[in-house]
Amino acid sequence: MITKRLVQLLVITTMVGWIAACSSTNTLPQATAHQSLTTSIDDYDYLIGPGDNLTIFVWRNPEVSGSFIVRPDGKITTSLVEDLAVSGKTPSQLARDIEQALGKYIRDPIVTVSVTQFSGPFSEQVRVVGQAVSPSAVSYRENMTLLDLMIAVGGLGEFANGDGAKLIRVVNGEQREYNVYLDRLIKDGDISANVDILPGDILIIPEAWF
Repeated sequence: MITKRLVQLLVITTMVGWIAACSSTNTLPQATAHQSLTTSIDDYDYLIGPGDNLTIFVWRNPEVSGSFIVRPDGKITTSLVEDLAVSGKTPSQLARDIEQALGKYIRDPIVTVSVTQFSGPFSEQVRVVGQAVSPSAVSYRENMTLLDLMIAVGGLGEFANGDGAKLIRVVNGEQREYNVYLDRLIKDGDISANVDILPGDILIIPEAWF
């Protein structure tokens, strides 16, 4: 006679097999301590985003220099320039735009822009959802790896199925799904499970079945 417990085990086994058969076979490059193996971030430049704190220095013009926080609409207002769009630009690109705008009032302005508090544009942030200790959006850092990301969100939650996690990434305009193995990485110390993270990645950590 088949017991209720045996039926439950058979159902779970069948579903696990179905999930495995339907899961993506895409593989991610292993992370390296020296440089990223993902060529799309070889020339990564930080892009300014809402919430960033910018220090703008105009040579010989301290009255128009200062610190500015990027508004939620991705713009800032300086002493001479109102509603300047800055989100999605590199600090160097913004410096050139400010020079052009200030050229109407100052002769040959020389501008330097530095970022002192980082958030980055929403499209560049890495999001962790599900069974992490502190699921959240994390500002991307150059050569960030899966281990770096898990440290930023406090590790796996108590009921996480780490080896069932998925990484969602847009490649050439197409959304792709990758298997990642957080239990192997965090609990077993298997560094081969560490992979590169890209701006805009989404990590989904499901709850374990008991």
